[in-house]
Amino acid sequence: MDRILAPVALALVAGMANLAAAQEAGSYWQQVQASGTLRCGAAVAPPYVMRDPATGEYSGFFAELCREFAATLEVQPEFVDTTWDNIVAGLQAGRWDLSLALNRTPVRAMAVQFSIPAMEYQISLAYDQNNPKIPANPQSVADIDQEGVTLAVMSGTAQDTAIAAAVHNATILRLPSNDETRLAVVSHRADILVDASDTNQLFTQSNPDWAVAFNPTPALAKQGVAFGLPASVSAQDVEVVNIFLEEKVATGHVEQLIHDAVDQVLATGN
Repeated sequence: MDRILAPVALALVAGMANLAAAQEAGSYWQQVQASGTLRCGAAVAPPYVMRDPATGEYSGFFAELCREFAATLEVQPEFVDTTWDNIVAGLQAGRWDLSLALNRTPVRAMAVQFSIPAMEYQISLAYDQNNPKIPANPQSVADIDQEGVTLAVMSGTAQDTAIAAAVHNATILRLPSNDETRLAVVSHRADILVDASDTNQLFTQSNPDWAVAFNPTPALAKQGVAFGLPASVSAQDVEVVNIFLEEKVATGHVEQLIHDAVDQVLATGN
């Protein structure tokens, strides 16, 4: 009997040792507090995240939420510049503590964890209403999925994944940045801009003489936009962020941050 119990006892001792080590190390956010810095992975996508090319200063409503969560932890925020192609991989590699404005998708959820959404997201299609390639009053993706039509989209984004699955005849032009996708449509290198509906609203408001947008039916995507967290964080650590966001959403603070970010983009013409 002693020989049978010995492995069990050893396993219990090892488990207790691991638990003690985990408790000694502290929670994920306690480790962030110990470092004194909350590192936020930031890929540019107005009005979610914006970056001044002259100063490197970040703005946008998710950037502000990063600052406010850092203040809650009583640490300093640090923005780590990345792209949408790398925003998940960088989080997995530990290059930052959380990713900003990450769409909640099943594929991403297999690699990282998510907070509750700060807002809901859907994809719209913006275009030049004078473009003869685009039919009048399109309603669905099928209406614009024609040979000779080019759709510009930011590479690695949720909208990239969604449009790739929906089109069969049109050409997809993948570009690395928000500015490049818009320039492609303005310069007629592309016919349609595929992006978040609120982001495309900024584009159409900045070009009211010719730019229009529509939300296709059926929808290309409807997803929550949230903080991305490492897969290894505990449920308690995720709950810390969720409680932070619950209050910000319920009090209308996030809505105000979005309004301010939209005003900023329109004022600067970005």
